[in-house]
Amino acid sequence: MTSPQNTQPFLPLRTAVVLLIVFVIGVVMGTLAGLAGAPVAGAVAAGLTSAGATVPVLCTLIR
Repeated sequence: MTSPQNTQPFLPLRTAVVLLIVFVIGVVMGTLAGLAGAPVAGAVAAGLTSAGATVPVLCTLIR
């Protein structure tokens, strides 16, 4: 059996780093909102909103 000669990664390194940082920021913000007394739905919304807001910023910062 031969191995493929042209193997490309599933995600480029830049995209993987941006997604990893976005995930961490979303989890941290959601956890902080939950610990501050927000309902679970509010904490999830805070985490998703902060994660979504950081994507364009990180895309411009990480080159």
